[in-house]
Amino acid sequence: MIRPSTLRRFGLGVFLASLLAIVADPAAASNAAVGLAGASQDNLSVPRWLYLATGGATVGASALLASFVTDRRFIERVHRWRTTTEFSDSLVRALRAAGGLLGIALLALVVYLGYTGPQVPTVSFAIIVVFAGLRAGYTMFSYLVADTWRALNPWRTVAAAVPNGFVTYPDRLGRWPAVAGILALVWVETATSVTSRPEILATALVGYTIVTLVGAVLVGEETWFDRVDPVSVFFHFYGRVAPIRLDDDGLSVRLPGMRLVTDDDFVDLADVAVTVVLVWELTFSGFVTTEQGAAGIRAAVNVGLPPLLVYALLYLGGFGVFLGLYVLAARITARRIDTFETPLSLAIRFAPPLLVIAAGYHLAHYFGFLISLSPMLVEALSSPLSSPANPIVLTLPAWFGGLNIVFILFGHLFAVWVAHSQAYRTFPSRMQAVRSQFPFVTVMILYTIISLWLISLPTASPPFLQ
Repeated sequence: MIRPSTLRRFGLGVFLASLLAIVADPAAASNAAVGLAGASQDNLSVPRWLYLATGGATVGASALLASFVTDRRFIERVHRWRTTTEFSDSLVRALRAAGGLLGIALLALVVYLGYTGPQVPTVSFAIIVVFAGLRAGYTMFSYLVADTWRALNPWRTVAAAVPNGFVTYPDRLGRWPAVAGILALVWVETATSVTSRPEILATALVGYTIVTLVGAVLVGEETWFDRVDPVSVFFHFYGRVAPIRLDDDGLSVRLPGMRLVTDDDFVDLADVAVTVVLVWELTFSGFVTTEQGAAGIRAAVNVGLPPLLVYALLYLGGFGVFLGLYVLAARITARRIDTFETPLSLAIRFAPPLLVIAAGYHLAHYFGFLISLSPMLVEALSSPLSSPANPIVLTLPAWFGGLNIVFILFGHLFAVWVAHSQAYRTFPSRMQAVRSQFPFVTVMILYTIISLWLISLPTASPPFLQ
């Protein structure tokens, strides 16, 4: 058995070593990497192995230090603190009606202007709103502030207004259709021209609308948008991290990420897969947009493999590896501690921290992108029917790339605390609670190293994709 005193000495040593590595060169954090949205050819100012080891060691040290917070009453107070503001039923209905109308109007504008507006992506209302507004900005709002997609969802607004629920949805499917849907949407975003050709984006949205409305009418509005619809599940899972939630009774505020500890709404392996795919899709996007990733893809194509097959094998194989590593961590945990919990139940209980990691990844990937395109987004939303003659793109300062490191590390450190709180809710023994976290934190450290490595690489356009 590992003694607490040993843990303290080791954790303190790793923490001090990590701190020394960071402060040894004050410019290292800002010059270490460049953002994925702003390509640069600058080299790292410190050896890359030290840079990656520092990030991993910082997360490892935080896990060990968090294990010293063993006062269950304190942990309980932290993750159960909340404040609420009650709204009247009429106000809630009015807010939802306004949100639904706004969502329908935006969808109609995106489709209409995708076909009739300029076909240049830098001035296209459809491209700017979908990718800068929805993919980047609104997703950030969902995990930093509140999940409001239920009210804004245009397809849900329409489906709720017509008779639905004619077919019983098989419970055994869980959210696996949403997992497949998220994978499919990211694949379309990566392998097709939806990000550069407005008319193709509009056509994709029309097709998505037809499938979504037919499915919602068949199996029912609640079931479809809770389990099947990939966009709704995407925003709902990210929204679990947010401190604010708008319920039927009103508005409640919690500490960021604490709902992941108290809301036991992860029920099966499909929910675990959703959290893993949110982490993996950003890792995949980051890899294929680096020079090293592009070189690897070219090498595979040069031996005779079709380009799309190479991307597909990398995409689906990487997701399988990420999910497999997490399940392996759950199995190791079940074997190494004396517990009646099964590997599946442990995997479900410790999956919520991955959502915090995904939020940190997303912020690192898209924050600079959103800031750069913010003038165009504001102009598009304020004057949707008139395209800007001279679109403005902000140039980010050199130090801006250092924020990516901060976002990723803070996401992982916050995830460690969520895992720590979850462990103390699950196990009666303090040593069980501490030891149960080690395999999962090891996987988190691996994710940290991979993500920090990716943002340290110079960017490039994915090869063989038009």
